[in-house]
Order: sequence, then structure tokens, then C-alpha cells
Amino acid sequence: MRTRVKICGITRIEDALAAVDAGADALGFVFYAKSPRAVSIADAATIISRLPAFVTSVALFVDAEPEYIQQVIDQTKVDLLQFHGRETADECARYSRPYLKALRMKPDLDLNQEMLAYANARGVLLDAYTPGIPGGTGEQFDWSRIPADLASEITLAGGLDSSNVAAAIDQVRPYAIDVSGGVEQSKGIKDAQKLEQFIAEVHRVNNS
Repeated sequence: MRTRVKICGITRIEDALAAVDAGADALGFVFYAKSPRAVSIADAATIISRLPAFVTSVALFVDAEPEYIQQVIDQTKVDLLQFHGRETADECARYSRPYLKALRMKPDLDLNQEMLAYANARGVLLDAYTPGIPGGTGEQFDWSRIPADLASEITLAGGLDSSNVAAAIDQVRPYAIDVSGGVEQSKGIKDAQKLEQFIAEVHRVNNS
């Protein structure tokens, strides 16, 4: 199975196009004001309007107001929603879009139970747990905590870059990989060479 690649934290059109050229399947846009990778609705709408067909645009939220989420959907025409806060399954599913639910891998997290709770999600994204920070920490968690029978529904995030993504794919066999900081020159600014190296490494391990 080919591992899909999502590049998150897109803030500039040149970074979006570089990611697409490198082979990204999806691009993530952060609508969370506290994030250094936050993007305005207007900027995201402009970037999304220039994406080619078959590249999925993803809007990331953290306990956002429903009115704001709907505004983002209406103005950007984003394809997929991604929720990183305390949103319930019903709250995530109330919009006219499929969604991913991000789960931070706390020591006591029961992944099977959480995935059942969000059974109406298109999939789950697993990220490292750092108290008080909803994601994008650049930290890695223990991949052995992911049951093999759940891997096909998982997008794996957390501390990935071109040096460790092959090992992650070999061990976990996730449906998709999500990266942000590992392909940046600074927070919110992507590095075209790192993008190419990261996605080339994913393709290499898929073909090996």
C-alpha cells in the first residue's frame, strides 16, 4: 500500500506548490491563532484556489467556535476537517465535510476505545502528547503503542523528518504520514529541498 503524505502548516503559496511538485497528497492549513503556523482565511482561500485536482486541502481546528469553522468552510471550500481539541464525534461531524480526529498519545490513552468513539471519522491522526500543547511539537512518541490492526486507519504525526520517516513506515505501516516542522526552514516557512527529500524517502521505502 502506498503511504499518503500530508504536509501541514502551509502559510504561503510557494510552499504549497513546492509540496505539490514534490508529490504531496494533502496540504494542511492551521486555523488556530496560538500556532506559529496559523493562516488567515483569506490567505488559505487564495492558496486552496490554486491547488490542482486530487490534492486534498485540510483545515485544522482546536476547539474552535462552530461559526468560525463554517466561515472557513464557506470561504475556502476546504475538502477535509481535522480536529485537535476536545471536540466530540457529533461536534466533528456536524459540518458538510469528512473529518479526521487527532489523538495525542497520552500514557493512559486507550486507542481502541478512542477510535470507537470517533467511528464516524474518516480516520485518526496520532501525535505526541505534550501537556498544554495541542500538536506541532516536533516530538516523537512510541510507535509500538499502535496496534497493527488499526494502522490502515491512521495518519502518523509527531517528530517526523527524512531521517526517520522510513523507519516509521516500516514499523507502523500507517495509511498516511503527516509532517510540518520536519520540512521547514522556520516555523510556518517550508524548505523545498526538505520537502523533496522527505517525500522521496517515503516513495523509496514504499518501493523497497
